[in-house]
Amino acid sequence: MLAATVCTLLAVILGSQMLSASSDHLRGARRDAFDSVVALSCARAIAYDANADGSRYLLDPEHRDQYAQAFLDKSQELYGMKGATLATYDDDLDRTRQAYRRNRNDLRFTGECRRELANITFPGERAAAEKTVETYAVYQRDDRWTRAMVAQGKEQAAVGFCISWDPDMSNAHFGAYMDALGKLIVINRDHFALSVRTGRSTLTDLLPWS
Repeated sequence: MLAATVCTLLAVILGSQMLSASSDHLRGARRDAFDSVVALSCARAIAYDANADGSRYLLDPEHRDQYAQAFLDKSQELYGMKGATLATYDDDLDRTRQAYRRNRNDLRFTGECRRELANITFPGERAAAEKTVETYAVYQRDDRWTRAMVAQGKEQAAVGFCISWDPDMSNAHFGAYMDALGKLIVINRDHFALSVRTGRSTLTDLLPWS
């Protein structure tokens, strides 16, 4: 009976340790890493779609209002601000970014950017996330510049600015945004894989003893 009691106690202790450890790793993999990977992957898909709307705006003059609104709608999905319009989006973006810089808990925006910045967990993740928002802001200003050139009758210049990959052109800025976003995804994806491996190793070590 004494031996059985000792074995039972050991089984309970080891089992509890196993469950606690696996729960911690599962929470880290799912909430800390995977949720961010999902948000950032959604952001990348939305950004590509928004960029396409910007090109359609130039190529299809009859439906420019439609494509302009589609671009704004997708921008709001990425970095949403209540009441923002195409005319005010840049100023609202700068204002909310400044508020965030003063207080990192002051998230006055919505969308996939908020989901990521509200879930900073890993070393280097915050700097990468803030870099992503900075490159996004640069790309957004390009959209307003393109529309301004169209309004001035400089459509050929607007098309050249929009499709060029030269430095300081719209596609180059979009590429910088995608590169920053990709690096941020890699950070979270690597930690997701690490949490899964560590959790599996923990189970492998404790399960036989349990």
